[in-house]
Amino acid sequence: MATRSVLLSSSFLLILLSFSLEKSNALEGRKTIESNFHTIQLTSILPSSSCKPSSKGKRGGTSLEVINKHGPCSQLNKKGEKGQTLTEILAHDQARVDSIQTRIAAQNFNLFRKTEKTSKKYRAKDSKTTLPAQPGTALSTGNYIVTIGIGTPKKDLTLIFDTGSDLTWTQCEPCFKTCFPQQQPIFNPSSSSTYSNISCSSTACSGLKSATRNTPLCSSSTCVYGVQYGDSSFSIGFFAKDKLTLSATDVFDGFMFGCGKDNKGLFGKTAGLIGLGRDPLSLVSQTSAKFGKYFSYCLPTGRGSNGHLTFGKNGDKSNLQFTPFASSQGTSLYFIDVLGISVGGKALAISPMVFKNAGTIIDSGTVITRLPSTAYANMRATFREFMSKYPRAQDLSLLDTCYDLSNYTTVSIPKISFNFNGNTKMDLVPNGIFFGNDASQVCLAFAGNGDDDSMGIFGNTQQQTMEIVYDVAGEKLGFGYGGCT
Repeated sequence: MATRSVLLSSSFLLILLSFSLEKSNALEGRKTIESNFHTIQLTSILPSSSCKPSSKGKRGGTSLEVINKHGPCSQLNKKGEKGQTLTEILAHDQARVDSIQTRIAAQNFNLFRKTEKTSKKYRAKDSKTTLPAQPGTALSTGNYIVTIGIGTPKKDLTLIFDTGSDLTWTQCEPCFKTCFPQQQPIFNPSSSSTYSNISCSSTACSGLKSATRNTPLCSSSTCVYGVQYGDSSFSIGFFAKDKLTLSATDVFDGFMFGCGKDNKGLFGKTAGLIGLGRDPLSLVSQTSAKFGKYFSYCLPTGRGSNGHLTFGKNGDKSNLQFTPFASSQGTSLYFIDVLGISVGGKALAISPMVFKNAGTIIDSGTVITRLPSTAYANMRATFREFMSKYPRAQDLSLLDTCYDLSNYTTVSIPKISFNFNGNTKMDLVPNGIFFGNDASQVCLAFAGNGDDDSMGIFGNTQQQTMEIVYDVAGEKLGFGYGGCT
């Protein structure tokens, strides 16, 4: 009996031990899932028709409020006017990507030549359309807007800001040919006591070629600029200077900008564009004496208005990580080195040479991140595997991994992380992973290039709500979390 009792006790202990191990493994598995997945309310990643008011906190430097021009906080589409659909936004985004990649490819192959050679066609390898490889073909327009002041007395102008462009310009009265509709009154140079045109003989005029990829012209000794964007939008006018006001205490005399007399395109009722590239004529360079070529921003989601664009150091957060800028390849674009990507805690089997081959830029104006075809195929397959329990939906334009989540209130999505040079890692927030119309069509917010030779672009959807820091003088890019709060 004693032997039998001991055996029973041993069996009981084995059962308890087995149960304990199973429970421990289950808890460990649950912790692994929780650490590698976002479990979120579906509404948090969907578009909203109501604006979340800005809750401005104290911020150093010179800070401007940033708003998504397509979101509910934008005042550019008033009185129920129809805004762009997501399909239209993505089509214009592809035009921008095509033009950036064509521009880089043209430079790499030395296709920027004078006279009739500039009108020859160059086909970007991943493009479905042929774009003219000429200096005037720059980029499409961006999505985020800020308001600055130009002139004396100051006139407030709401402009798109774009790290992929250099020249700042605004529409000017009188329009010689065409001006697109804008919300605010068009700037009239004759009403500013500090306005003046820049002469054709000035060194600043000759500097327009690098800022616009277009040779400046001359009209009655006044320098004439021209800039054309990838979606066929354009601005042509006088190269001028006037007082720039960023805040009550940050005023810059003699700021050089384009005074557009013939303007056409999809600028969404803004007054023009702010160029934040590296060129000497960019706003970053022209204000460098005060701000040291240092700026940062946080791009809000489509639901809120609490983003910012800040010039100068602002008491950097302790959670910032920095990665060095890569070679600019002779452009004013901001190149970074991507080393790898993880999905759901799984490091994707992608050689770093896949990213290094064509390079990657970070861009405030591109909506959807573009990856080399090999990298995207690997990401897509792994993401679909982790999302297999959710029903698929039809593609949304260039987005080919979409889900119908209309029967869910809470969803669990795999985390996506990027590894950059400098031993830095960026974990994307949920709003940086999905993009969609509504619950019935929510899509992975990435797209692949047609091959591995076309440049990658880290777009603004993936940057949302993060603090993105451009230390241009220090040749490094910083990022941290909770940038809009």
